[in-house]
Amino acid sequence: MDSAFKGFGQKALPFLKALDFHQSREWFVENRDLFEQELRDPLGDLVETLAQRFAEAGLGLRGDRKKSLFRINRDVRFAKDKRPYNRHVSAILSPDGSKAVQGVFYIHIGLDVCFAGVAWWQPEPALLLAMRRSIETWPERFRAMVKALTKNGLELDAEDRMKRTPRGFEHVADPDLVAAIRNRHFSVRHVIDPADIHSPALVEELVDFTMRAKPLLDWGRAIEGKVAKN
Repeated sequence: MDSAFKGFGQKALPFLKALDFHQSREWFVENRDLFEQELRDPLGDLVETLAQRFAEAGLGLRGDRKKSLFRINRDVRFAKDKRPYNRHVSAILSPDGSKAVQGVFYIHIGLDVCFAGVAWWQPEPALLLAMRRSIETWPERFRAMVKALTKNGLELDAEDRMKRTPRGFEHVADPDLVAAIRNRHFSVRHVIDPADIHSPALVEELVDFTMRAKPLLDWGRAIEGKVAKN
């Protein structure tokens, strides 16, 4: 296909470094063509190439260059940090192709780190409660999912985990279940070597990661389906 991902430009990360240094609209407008050639267009190509590969693999993740990409501009309305531009570009592929649903693939190309993630990130209260209830009620299903991830070289991220067990789950005693119930998110991450972002081979790396993360998608979707019926 014409939009097949060929790699991010060699000036992709240097552009982000320069943008972070200048942090001005004037500089960005002057260099917009470079941004689009080195970062924006390749990210769109990557999303659409992955969307095709994910469809072929039956992963249930969709996206395109119009809906999936996040803006380079930061939302500074309620932020103390008023710098107008991000230090990264990013995009999401999701079950319906929007950014408003759960069980997603996320790609992040940035100055600090390049990574991909598969996540149930900040699920709405009803879904998060259902996930916690599922861990409590069917621990064998949760442990089977974790075991499958471990076999695939992945582990659940503990980022932003609650320090205390949420109300209603105080009776849960098993340490692994307590830790899981304290999660605010359920996600796995794959760190990308910055040198690899310039190669079309990044597609294979990301498809492999997402296939290895499929047990997490399947576990969450089974729970989400029951919540939707209630």
